[in-house]
Amino acid sequence: MKEGSFEKDSATVDVNLKGVLYGCRAAFPHLQSGAKIVSMCSASAIYGTPDMATYSATKFGVRGVTEALNLEWEESGITVESIWPLYVKTGMLDNVRTDGTDRLGIRLTADDVAAEVADVVERPRGKVARVHTPVGLQTKIMFALSHFSPAVMARFVNAKLTTKRKVKF
Repeated sequence: MKEGSFEKDSATVDVNLKGVLYGCRAAFPHLQSGAKIVSMCSASAIYGTPDMATYSATKFGVRGVTEALNLEWEESGITVESIWPLYVKTGMLDNVRTDGTDRLGIRLTADDVAAEVADVVERPRGKVARVHTPVGLQTKIMFALSHFSPAVMARFVNAKLTTKRKVKF
């Protein structure tokens, strides 16, 4: 949070979090049983990402909204899911360089993300709801490990992957 501004933070919250929340609220009256909403989350919702605190916080919010609405709208037959890409080669990351992008690279393309969205939309709802879908091998590994490691280990690994700062274990 060293760089940026209140205005940039506010705009990020407006687009990333309020956009999903308000979009879902606006869509609900028009959806029928069997409908599916796919929200754009991010690997930064696995553990807070250094140098991207506001962005990461909004994606944690998207994670929460997705999980809550998936349960809340289930009785209406509406599924709410999210996809979680890591860094994607789009204009959003033009001229962006962080320790995380340096260490992990920007490997995914918009086509990779679009293909995953299409797969999520076409996937039938199973008996056990699959709410979040990580995109790309790196995110799949980090997402899976986050479910089995203690929080202190997730913090340590995330910090090692996303920052050059000295991290206490």
